[in-house]
Amino acid sequence: MVYHEYGRSHVGLVRVAPLLEPRCSCYANNTGFARDIAIQTPWKRIVTMGWLRRFLDSNIGLKILMALTGLMLVGFVLVHMLGNLQIFLGADALNEYAATLQGSPKVVWAARAGLLSAVLAHIYSAAKLTLRARAARPKGYKEHHWLSGSYAVRTMRFGGIVLLAFIIYHLLHFTVGVVHPDFQHCATVKEQFTCYAFENVVSGFRNPLVGLFYIVAQLCLGLHLAHGVWSMCRTLGLGNPRFDGLARKIAIAIATAVTVGNISIPVAVMAGLVG
Repeated sequence: MVYHEYGRSHVGLVRVAPLLEPRCSCYANNTGFARDIAIQTPWKRIVTMGWLRRFLDSNIGLKILMALTGLMLVGFVLVHMLGNLQIFLGADALNEYAATLQGSPKVVWAARAGLLSAVLAHIYSAAKLTLRARAARPKGYKEHHWLSGSYAVRTMRFGGIVLLAFIIYHLLHFTVGVVHPDFQHCATVKEQFTCYAFENVVSGFRNPLVGLFYIVAQLCLGLHLAHGVWSMCRTLGLGNPRFDGLARKIAIAIATAVTVGNISIPVAVMAGLVG
């Protein structure tokens, strides 16, 4: 195969296969306009994608990816918690909320696809950064300082594994219903789309082992958020020491609110306050 040389760069000779040649018959024209058209080739787009790939493979790129996906997931966790807290307003409120969500399948599946992508990207960036950190420093630090130290990071790694197991179980429990013996799927009753979220939650948490698992998972989520939100704030621009106190307060506030809010549901059901 014959290759054509279009010039040199700081990394050496650039060779482009005939497939990537400029599709412009005016390349021989020595005008600036012709040259501008000639460089708009697939090769240029490949170079751009190569830069993006290198950026996302760098430590700073992985941290930014982790922070942005973490921001998406934190937003979902807050909205999801507020929706679930409607259980304290009664069965009608929670069931109507569930019917509204399930009644828009395109929106629901689009949101699920976005969340799944965010979770996978978050896990990928976290795993890659963890492996690089271990390779750079096989022996850990002796002193541990909560929130910003290696102790919090290791807690996040362990908590992340627990959270992954919880997410899978939670979907099987309250979304698919395959591990919930009394699960009731949404159905059309008297020409009205009806969901039984309240009944599913109450019957699901009457099993103390299930309720205890949810509580432990939410404690892990709280620890994960306490460090994760603080780290996310620093990555996204609050790294200046004068903003560190604000970032910590935001992280602790979000972690506390989510932990208390989510734990209140299984505790209320097991205590007989709901249902």
